[in-house]
Amino acid sequence: MQYTAKNSHGMVAKWISRGATLTELHVPDRDGNWVDVVLGFDDLAGYESGSNQHFGCVTGRFANRIRHGQFQLDGVDYQLARNHGEHHLHGGGDRSLDRLTWHGEAFEENGGSGVRLTYTSPEGEENYPGKLAMEVTYTLTNDNALRIEYQATTNKPTPVNLTNHSYFNLLGHGAGSVLKHEVRIDADRYTLVDDDLIPTGEIVSVEDTPLDFRDRHPIGDKFAEVTATAAGGYDHNFVLRGSRGELRTIAEVFEPNSGRVMHVETDQPAVQLYTGNGLHNQTGKDGKTYAPHSALCLETQHYPNSPNVPSFPTTILRPGETYRHICVYRFGVE
Repeated sequence: MQYTAKNSHGMVAKWISRGATLTELHVPDRDGNWVDVVLGFDDLAGYESGSNQHFGCVTGRFANRIRHGQFQLDGVDYQLARNHGEHHLHGGGDRSLDRLTWHGEAFEENGGSGVRLTYTSPEGEENYPGKLAMEVTYTLTNDNALRIEYQATTNKPTPVNLTNHSYFNLLGHGAGSVLKHEVRIDADRYTLVDDDLIPTGEIVSVEDTPLDFRDRHPIGDKFAEVTATAAGGYDHNFVLRGSRGELRTIAEVFEPNSGRVMHVETDQPAVQLYTGNGLHNQTGKDGKTYAPHSALCLETQHYPNSPNVPSFPTTILRPGETYRHICVYRFGVE
């Protein structure tokens, strides 16, 4: 099932039920020219293929990585799928949230329109404990923002960390490298990782590292320093300033040729910057080629591997509690 929303300025967003996936997002430049700024495919077959690297979907139950796919909760050991080398990534295998069909309902409200998608994951799906009832609401607002609101409840304690995995290129999907995009991230620290990109538990300063985006500058400025690492580019979790639960602007992306700018807001404690290092020249929408580093993701989230690091903010949801998460991608021009 496909859903479409259009705001009062002509901005268009489209979604499909599979994976609660954002498939198109049309945004104007400083001269009023419109392009689709998210990577994706022309048909469902593309999203079901091996070329789909989580384009536009909701990932989970636990986005990002869990070491060896293992964690202990209330004295019980759990073994999840090892779908990324020796580790668990983005919820696992055939029953991860990005591969499932969600139930969608389109809506129109004052100030915006969009789609509300729901899915209840049964106990034991991908070996996660508890039944998890989830709702994701996408709203395209009349001030040119895409607002994503998540909520979830459970009948047993379980880890939850949901995010959206849209790949952005503000020149348009398939328009080439994003290394000239300028990025700012409100983070003084990041979670240090090992060679498998699993956090060690140590949180360190961005000072004098290629991860210092406290002032806006091109992604490519120190890119060679991160391509020489196991990540092959940027694939790092930034510890955000501000209070968890407080909606605030945490990042911005500016593309100088078009003048498009994207501000990112969230109430989460962290964001993952990923520069499409694993893209492999697959064919996407309109026959466009998606080369490595031709898009970026800013995935608002909790810290990776949190169930195994007691010092990290907890990701355990318990009965009677409601998981909530807001992410806003707000567009404008300079």
